[in-house]
Amino acid sequence: MSTTPSARGRLGLFEWAPVRAVWRRELALYRRYWPSTSFAAMVEPTIYLLAFGYGFGSIIGTMYGYAYRDFVATGVVSTAVLFIGAFGGMFNTFIRRSYQHTYDAMLAAPVDVHELVTAEASWLAAKAGVYGCAPMLVGMAFGLDPSWGMLLVPLIGFLTGLAFALFGMWVSAIVPSINTFDYIITGALTPMFLVAGTFFPIAQLPGWAATLAQFNPLYHCVELVRGAVFGRLGLDSLLHVGVLAAFAAAMWCLALWKMRARLID
Repeated sequence: MSTTPSARGRLGLFEWAPVRAVWRRELALYRRYWPSTSFAAMVEPTIYLLAFGYGFGSIIGTMYGYAYRDFVATGVVSTAVLFIGAFGGMFNTFIRRSYQHTYDAMLAAPVDVHELVTAEASWLAAKAGVYGCAPMLVGMAFGLDPSWGMLLVPLIGFLTGLAFALFGMWVSAIVPSINTFDYIITGALTPMFLVAGTFFPIAQLPGWAATLAQFNPLYHCVELVRGAVFGRLGLDSLLHVGVLAAFAAAMWCLALWKMRARLID
């Protein structure tokens, strides 16, 4: 644990210089592994579109007036954002804190925990916003019509990715071992992307399940992405944005609380 005076003496401050420094470090690392990250971001949505868009799509045809492959292409955006944000928040944070002790070194510099958490989560959110566009690009190759609303998708991906990156950081600070992530992935993340309107409308679920699904943050991401791509954004979109923003704020508080306890207290 880090107990440096610089880390404990600046609890009330928030400076952007440490955030930028962490981003520069992340960018230097990213330059080394970007090919593998980009490969996964492009291949995974292609597999989903081939399996669901053309496999099931040949049986279903249309969904709410849209070609099923377009329905899936817009839904898979949320899946890409979820996995980039949550997996990065969980595994990267746990490894850097428990095995590499990267955060101890950072906190020895004039960087506080809340700046560290914000920088790490926002970096993952930026990646989620960029790579979340990959399913749309693949979808366009398969016939999805481009629209001006697609320009909003990186922003939606950033907000959603920020929330789930913070969720992952919080989880990484409360689990006893890295193997415990299996419970989170199977028990929380997998149901989230399956029951979020990704592959079928939640209205097809039983009444109680459809109501419960509306509390799923990923559902609100799906609705925003489809609204942007298909030109259906309205006043109800503000509710979706509000839910994601509230979820991100709550996760920031929880992540900061537990990370500070792990690293300093």
